[in-house]
Amino acid sequence: MISGLVFDMDGLLLDSERIVKRSWEEAGNEMGIPGMGEHIFHTLGLNRAGRDAYFRKALGEDFGIAEFSERMSRFFYRIVDEEGLPLKTGVKELLPYAKARGYKLAVATSSGREYSTKMLREAGIYTYFDGCVFGDMVQNSKPHPEIYRKACECIDTPPKCCLAFEDAPAGIRSAHDAGLKVIAVPDLLEPPKEVLPMIYRRYETLLDVIPFLDS
Repeated sequence: MISGLVFDMDGLLLDSERIVKRSWEEAGNEMGIPGMGEHIFHTLGLNRAGRDAYFRKALGEDFGIAEFSERMSRFFYRIVDEEGLPLKTGVKELLPYAKARGYKLAVATSSGREYSTKMLREAGIYTYFDGCVFGDMVQNSKPHPEIYRKACECIDTPPKCCLAFEDAPAGIRSAHDAGLKVIAVPDLLEPPKEVLPMIYRRYETLLDVIPFLDS
């Protein structure tokens, strides 16, 4: 009996990954490092510590992480201010549908509390959630299952009674290993073949989930 729904945020609720990719590219260009946007494909689902560890490994210990973070953040918020941060298709329909039917809702995002809360509030969907676990609230980044275990705890629902909604391979692994059934809604990346057995259902958009919950 499914009674809890746990959502990733970036690339799943918010159409933010494309903006992040653009902001990384612009920040890299300013620093004389072309092609930085392509690195996002190696960091989807990771929290800041995991992302920074990737940068040190891929770009060297002398890579200016603090400078890059400042520059990319500036570009990100400039794009959001000028163009907005869209919700992914189906969010406006699925969240009120699920809430009205008594599901407990949670967010399990690798992004930090300050950024995530700001984005969810500005998108007008923060109040739908009964609990949130952010990347700076856990010791281990996705694909470790810690964040999904904590998300289930925060809505007082066993993992076996929860569906996880994810777009990235690291998140799919995290949710599956925590004991949730995983609904994949891909964004920038299609799930690689090694995670396909971990996926309970795959849909193009969150709007497609409503008939499944109705069935």
